[in-house]
Amino acid sequence: MNRICISIILLLCVLTISSKSYSQDTFSASEDLYFGLKPPGMVAEPLALDIMSKEGWELGGMHAPDMNEFYFISSAGMPLGPLVVSFRKENRVWKKYKFFSSGGNIMYQKDKYIERTDSGWSEIKSLGAPYEDIPIMRLTASLKGTLVFDERTSDGNGVLRYSQLINGKREAPKPLDKVINTGKWTAHPFIAPDESYIIWDSEREGGYGDSDMYISFRQQDGSWGDAINFGDKINTDGEDGGGYVTPDGKYLSYCPRCSPPFDRKWVDAQIIEDLRPKQ
Repeated sequence: MNRICISIILLLCVLTISSKSYSQDTFSASEDLYFGLKPPGMVAEPLALDIMSKEGWELGGMHAPDMNEFYFISSAGMPLGPLVVSFRKENRVWKKYKFFSSGGNIMYQKDKYIERTDSGWSEIKSLGAPYEDIPIMRLTASLKGTLVFDERTSDGNGVLRYSQLINGKREAPKPLDKVINTGKWTAHPFIAPDESYIIWDSEREGGYGDSDMYISFRQQDGSWGDAINFGDKINTDGEDGGGYVTPDGKYLSYCPRCSPPFDRKWVDAQIIEDLRPKQ
């Protein structure tokens, strides 16, 4: 799988933006949290980012936790480098901001994070050791503060790790169980806010081609259940991954066939409940 491409995509999926804006455009008047798009049903539909940007390619796409901000990366800033584009809902109007500097209440970008303050955003902070020394592509956090992230290993296969907050102190990262850390190109995790499941992508025996998306549900004893392939409604014979669920829990967004133009799709999150093993 093209690890460089998917890493760039997922740079955005955990990204928060600093308060310095270089340009601003009104997008369109809309009271809808999804830019007036018709929500999908149980069949995945394109998440039409072309309505947001008309120049170059677009990567990723992530709502902020309050659902009033949306971020993605555009090539419009080339050759200086990709622009981080933010749509923010202000007085029922979506407005577009372009940023070159990057920085929810807390959102993460690899080993960095930023916190919402009364006046805007905090300065970009570092998680410190050992995170700053780990080649992380995507890091996500639960509402309890549990971090789940990938580590790009020297053989390229990757491993997913987690770190819990215990009595206000963060424990050293540990690898997740083998039910998750099996196969090749294991990467790009998303942990549910309530820690009830983890989504990630990996290349495994019995898959549909290159990397597929998988999910594991938390068991009653606290362990992680068997990895469940999302099936051919989501996975293709190409490189599929980068899944995350919108903060309102309604939709799963992901990248099918992760190659240019990196178009994302979204689907009703009921697909997750349909995969949950019956107790």
